[in-house]
Amino acid sequence: MLVIRADLVDEIMVHARAEHPHEACGMIAGAEGGDRPERFFRMTNAAKPTGDALAEEREQAQRELVLGEAHAEYQGERRSSLTYYTWDVKERLRAQREMDARDEWACVIYHSHTRSPAYPSQVDIDVASGPANDPRIHYVIVSTRPDAEPRVAGHDLRSFRIVDGVVTEEQVEVVETYMFAHTGADDVPDSV
Repeated sequence: MLVIRADLVDEIMVHARAEHPHEACGMIAGAEGGDRPERFFRMTNAAKPTGDALAEEREQAQRELVLGEAHAEYQGERRSSLTYYTWDVKERLRAQREMDARDEWACVIYHSHTRSPAYPSQVDIDVASGPANDPRIHYVIVSTRPDAEPRVAGHDLRSFRIVDGVVTEEQVEVVETYMFAHTGADDVPDSV
């Protein structure tokens, strides 16, 4: 089960709506080895057009390498930031170094779907099942489609564990504070 504070859910939704119709992506860090999301990292979807032809060409080459021919299209349309996200490598590295310095890890990785329900695509599954990924990560997906079905806190937000290609949906509990949440009583209030 993912227990997550309401303010973090709100930040995910604000980011996803601000980026629509492009997919948004980011991470939420927690204490190393812990399961409590604490610190929000809004990331840049490097697949989003920037106007820099050279950068866009490099991103397209990376996309083709990562996705391969089997996932190059979505419903007959070439994949783009409307149906795909990828990390800005430098930004991801800076965030990882910051987490390492604070003894944190990315316990939540989130992104939005702009044209489909909040469920992992085959690309999401393949990427999450890669050799560098951790089976403890909560993969949160939100849908920003106009007809999205509200599931959690009024949003089409779902959380999954993805291990070796197997997708397992998990319950999401949104709390105002972690103090006395079902994860156990704390003797220290949340840090803000």
